[in-house]
Amino acid sequence: MEAGTFRYCLNTSTIRGQKLDLPEIVEVAARAGYQAIEPWVEEVERFQKAGGRLPEIAARIVDLGLTVESAIGFAEWVVDDPARRKAGLEQMKRDMDLIAKIGGTRIAAPAMGAVDVAGMSLDAVAERYRAILEIGDAAGVTPQVEVWGFSKTLGKLGEAAYAASMSGHPKACILADVYHLYKGGSPFDGLRTINGGALGVFHMNDYPADPPRAKIGDGDRVWPGDGVAPMAKVMRILGEIGFQGPLSVELFSEAYWRMEPLEAASKGLSKTKAVVEAA
Repeated sequence: MEAGTFRYCLNTSTIRGQKLDLPEIVEVAARAGYQAIEPWVEEVERFQKAGGRLPEIAARIVDLGLTVESAIGFAEWVVDDPARRKAGLEQMKRDMDLIAKIGGTRIAAPAMGAVDVAGMSLDAVAERYRAILEIGDAAGVTPQVEVWGFSKTLGKLGEAAYAASMSGHPKACILADVYHLYKGGSPFDGLRTINGGALGVFHMNDYPADPPRAKIGDGDRVWPGDGVAPMAKVMRILGEIGFQGPLSVELFSEAYWRMEPLEAASKGLSKTKAVVEAA
């Protein structure tokens, strides 16, 4: 498969240990050769609180040939408690408005606040997902129901697909991740049941054989191709279902955080392109 089949994005978690500010992150992503970034909402907030102007960073992102394909936020949109959920919806609106001001078009919607809640009605999840999709309609930012493998609420691809489907909203979409599909026990062949257009962003990473699935954590993720995930198969399936990107490199390795930011970002891109080309 040609590397140009997909668009390539840097999730800023990959270099967050280097503690760069938002303008520095943008510069690193562009210099490394990415086409897009996926910042965390807290990074945008920190930039603004330090006196940064969002229109200026938005213009700089465009000048460097980048787009903001998604953002990572943690609003409690899905929780059962009405008061917490109301506050979560308000936070989601603030987060969306912030991301829209730097040109962002999507935001992650994980099951924050309900990770350890087993047996939650997926119909209720779908209804609550629709509520944030409607907020997104006004903001111009689409929330992606995210698969978190360690979650008892949205830990499997099928659960996220059910919520997206039953929301009944035309922009409903899923945010999936190699590591989280493995962590939650979702078979990679399950991706074949998803229309590529219903995947917003796909997070790229890999996982080692040890620690085992039950004990593996975020920080154990490795560069794409350096672990035991069937990366070539996953890339082929994404191509077959019509997914055209972006592939967003998302890692949390302390070892990678000790690297020079440009070196780490560049390696993430080269490793990702390599597994695509090998497919």
